[in-house]
Amino acid sequence: MILKQLARTTALLGSIALAGSALAKGPTQVYSANITESEVLAVQKGWGDALIQIGNDYTTGGYAKAKATASAVLDAAYGYNMGPVLFKPTLTVAPQTFRVTKEGALAYFVGGNSNYPKDTGFALKGWKKVEIENAAIHINGDVASTIGNVIFTDKDGKKTTVDKTWAFKKDDMGKIRIVVHHSSLPFSGS
Repeated sequence: MILKQLARTTALLGSIALAGSALAKGPTQVYSANITESEVLAVQKGWGDALIQIGNDYTTGGYAKAKATASAVLDAAYGYNMGPVLFKPTLTVAPQTFRVTKEGALAYFVGGNSNYPKDTGFALKGWKKVEIENAAIHINGDVASTIGNVIFTDKDGKKTTVDKTWAFKKDDMGKIRIVVHHSSLPFSGS
């Protein structure tokens, strides 16, 4: 069961991976070290699709299934294997505002961790649609940054908009990893 789920999750995350980025040529890997705009957009879309999948897995298979999917997403999409990821989720408060470890990110997405008692599982809220509207994308070699809005639509059609900044870096195998993820509610002006 777990192997089937991991295979499905790996297939889902295909849009997060670089399309054809690591072509085997003997014992070495060949890929373009530079990130392209289309690759950034594919990673963002993959992130949104994965968030929806975590919620769907929670609905159809319960907490354990959602947690396994979320863990696989974090492994596939984020750069925790490269060092700390600078992650500031939308709905966090001191002293746990920043999540530089996979454990902290997983707690934010699915809750259930006594070390993060205020986390209720952002990915478990039943999101049905994720739209990403970049204000700008800045690319410099193997690093790209984006800033803009992400609009989440829940099962009742209610939309929530957050301000989002991401930074991406290609790892040594040519896979784009999220290394900065900052999210906050838009300032209301009062």
